[in-house]
Amino acid sequence: MAEQQWLSSYAPGVPATVDVPDESLFDMMEHSAARFAPQVALDFYGSTTTYAALADQVVQAAEALRRLGVEKGDRVALVLPNCPQHVVAFYAVLRLGGIVVEHNPLYTAGELRHQLADHGAEVAVVWDKVVPTVQEVAPQTSLQTVVAVDLTAALPLAKRLMLRLPIAKARAARAAMTGPAPGAARWERLVSQSPPLDPDHPRPSSGDVALLQYTGGTTGTPKGAILTHRNLRANALQGRAWVPGLVDGEETIYAVLPLFHAYGLTLCLTFAMSIGATLVLFPRFDVDQVLEAMKRRAATFLPAVPPIYQRLATTARERGVDLTSVRFGISGAMALPREVADLWERESGGLLVEGYGMTETSPVALGNPVSQARRVGTVGVPFPSTEIRIVDPDDPSVDRGPGERGELLLRGPQVFSGYWRQPEATAGVLLPGGWLRTGDIVEMAADGFVTVVDRIKELIITGGFNVYPSEVETALRQIDGVADVAVVGLPTESGGEEVVAAVVLEPGSRLDAEGVRAASREYLTGYKVPHRVVIVEELPRSLIGKVLHRQVRESLLSPEGTAATA
Repeated sequence: MAEQQWLSSYAPGVPATVDVPDESLFDMMEHSAARFAPQVALDFYGSTTTYAALADQVVQAAEALRRLGVEKGDRVALVLPNCPQHVVAFYAVLRLGGIVVEHNPLYTAGELRHQLADHGAEVAVVWDKVVPTVQEVAPQTSLQTVVAVDLTAALPLAKRLMLRLPIAKARAARAAMTGPAPGAARWERLVSQSPPLDPDHPRPSSGDVALLQYTGGTTGTPKGAILTHRNLRANALQGRAWVPGLVDGEETIYAVLPLFHAYGLTLCLTFAMSIGATLVLFPRFDVDQVLEAMKRRAATFLPAVPPIYQRLATTARERGVDLTSVRFGISGAMALPREVADLWERESGGLLVEGYGMTETSPVALGNPVSQARRVGTVGVPFPSTEIRIVDPDDPSVDRGPGERGELLLRGPQVFSGYWRQPEATAGVLLPGGWLRTGDIVEMAADGFVTVVDRIKELIITGGFNVYPSEVETALRQIDGVADVAVVGLPTESGGEEVVAAVVLEPGSRLDAEGVRAASREYLTGYKVPHRVVIVEELPRSLIGKVLHRQVRESLLSPEGTAATA
């Protein structure tokens, strides 16, 4: 799509392309440390780390890891919530030319075992509370050394002392943050006792692999996406170019998204560091903690997901907390409802725009202009240096025109180089010419704005008709008494599929399953009306709030799910 008609919708000052420097992510962080040495890089419950101190800690940690045997190309597993040690470990691994592999610290033993065995890391830096889980699976993997991180070590002194008070509340708070880790080395001791890494130690190059980021696995077994320093550096630059109103060295970004997720990693670990921002770290999203932090060190830029914006805006309004410092909000991972965007913008006075991305694109590829040209309900237009095509899902060589549904293809410097040790899976998504098959069905307007219709793998074919789950979900949410919904396709005895909806009702609702079906006929043509409805208490979600449709489907296929259907 050479004409790139979307460029006219860019916010003033946004370039059509970005020049990606020939530097590593460590070089990027080091340059920021030189430019903004005395400024606060990290804030953790009020304990601060300057850019100069961060750079010093990174090279000390790099030497500590080197002494543990980490060399260029080695994978190092990070199993950590958001905390200063996470940021330090991330850049320390990169300084050695190692490859970071991020893991959700709330994973089960089975989930961790699969990923650790797949990438073969011999060293893992782990939150001490989950060290026993990692140690449990270590014998079935290549893991040799587990280094335990105590989150409380990064707290301000007053908070550390409070956690040691002999009262139940203090004991409970301490138990939530730290735990015993017998048999593991201690991160704080290793780093504090290490000298800085020799400055002449070989540095990574921009083409080296920086990260293995495992995909969410909502449609199958997770795969490790291979992302280079250049991929991630490019996406940080694209993000910076997209918001020309930012001021380097003066922004405060809240890390309410997990750093182990591609979205949080880029917007907080790389983008924030690239512009010399202060990163306020939250181990998990807690509306009370975030609003308390707003009084201490107010955010100016907030990357989040729609449920977070909704809860923050609603609670801030109830408590009279000022959100007007937040000039820019970037929403991703799921559709941004208009009512949430309107609520947030009323309370903050800032702009909230929706973007689109995936792990394989580092992750952001499209975004709504950070201007009044934004279009709620769409994922916007391609980022600088990003090209798109809309094609026939069955034949990607055939392009679809404006207004026609098709699969979204992407090309740009942020596109990954493949899946770790899975050449067949890689060949299935990377086409000649560097085009990435996203697996998303979209429509593009004549001016280039893109609307996501659905996932190819989640498309339901019933009676020969195509049904897009998101379309049915949108309709059901309009029914009074429906709080949330997930729609999936389930097999029928005849070998086809039927539309099934798992529905969460609002408290006090008098609806039942058949009532939901009857009401849906007002919004949906006959073949799109759910054949069955299951009333559930809640829907399974990922840590960032995305509904896990695969788990919904498995639950509905179980005997309990079948018995509950109408």
